[in-house]
Amino acid sequence: MELKKIALLLRQINTYLLPLLLGVLLTIGVYQILPSQANPVPTTSRETPTLLAQRQLIPDSPSSFVTAAVKRVGPAVVRINTERTITRRINPLLEDSFAKEFFTAEDLAQIPQERRLRGQGSGFIIDKSGIILTNAHVVDRADKVTVILKDGRQFDGKVLGVDEVTDLAVVKINGQNLPVAPLGDSSKIEVGDWAIAVGNPLGLDNTVTLGIISTLQRSSTAAGIPDKRIDFIQTDAAINPGNSGGPLLNARGEVIGINTAIRVDAMGIGFAIPINKAKEISSKLARGEKVTHAYIGIRMTTLTPEIARENNRDSNSSLSLPEVNGVLVLQVLPNSPAQAAGLRKRDVITQIDGKSVTTADQLQRIVEDSSIDRVLQLQVQRGDQTKTISVRTGELQDAT
Repeated sequence: MELKKIALLLRQINTYLLPLLLGVLLTIGVYQILPSQANPVPTTSRETPTLLAQRQLIPDSPSSFVTAAVKRVGPAVVRINTERTITRRINPLLEDSFAKEFFTAEDLAQIPQERRLRGQGSGFIIDKSGIILTNAHVVDRADKVTVILKDGRQFDGKVLGVDEVTDLAVVKINGQNLPVAPLGDSSKIEVGDWAIAVGNPLGLDNTVTLGIISTLQRSSTAAGIPDKRIDFIQTDAAINPGNSGGPLLNARGEVIGINTAIRVDAMGIGFAIPINKAKEISSKLARGEKVTHAYIGIRMTTLTPEIARENNRDSNSSLSLPEVNGVLVLQVLPNSPAQAAGLRKRDVITQIDGKSVTTADQLQRIVEDSSIDRVLQLQVQRGDQTKTISVRTGELQDAT
């Protein structure tokens, strides 16, 4: 009888209690797993330094770092309104038949006609004394400059200095408790970094756009602005008319560039002056000093062996080019240092001061970085001859 009772008890345990115990154990296991998924424990020593660095580079939310950056810099971004008076002798009254009855065309042509041209751009305060950086074309020949802060305060602005070659200008206002934009280091940015443009495009004040750094050291010639001497930061952050002179920020809210230009034949391509370039010359402009730029006076293009071979195979080409890497001289400007040194059209420059030169942009940078009245030793391929020509740099302003 006792054995039958024990067997019956075991059968009941197997039928009812065992599934219950298994359910309890599974429930405990799930309970222990779910909290670790819903609330992950921060990784510490188990995360490698590389993985930790990569995780820290990715913002928790794009809006969070943009908001913080704009809050840091936004108050120092200003709107710049300009006015300029132009006078001309051509009068619309010449088309008025009533006026022609009383005045001759010669009389009407002598009547001066004034027009007020208004412009608008952006800028940002870099010093509590009221020093503002903007583009030269924003304040170009302005008779009146009005600076408007984000908090609504308005000031009369005074243009202290302008450098058209780099498209930079410094404006001064007199005010108290002025916000200041922190300046970054444009030499440390990389392609793919976040880029935040702040300004007043198309009259829409305090506008912010987000993108990335698309490329670095985009030459002004490649950007379609051959009269400037700048290696631009290229960005896909939206830049529109009125953004000119406003800051381009990094993810930390530091100014890394000055928004300057767009490509009218493209979308998502904008250009900014690196802030390090602005740092170099802004103090001179603030003191009213002239910024000098060296030049030698040639029009040029990059030459490669492939380009030369293609040209030489062309039966219609009257020009045989040496199949080398270098810079082909397309034109020597009259009364220029290059002309005085004896440089000729169709010369190919392969070295400067003993260093190889393979692109027109590289040659331009070397000349720009040199001082005025410096002698540069150019190695030139002229036909089948190699020559050394000494060119003394001149002042670019003297060429205009």
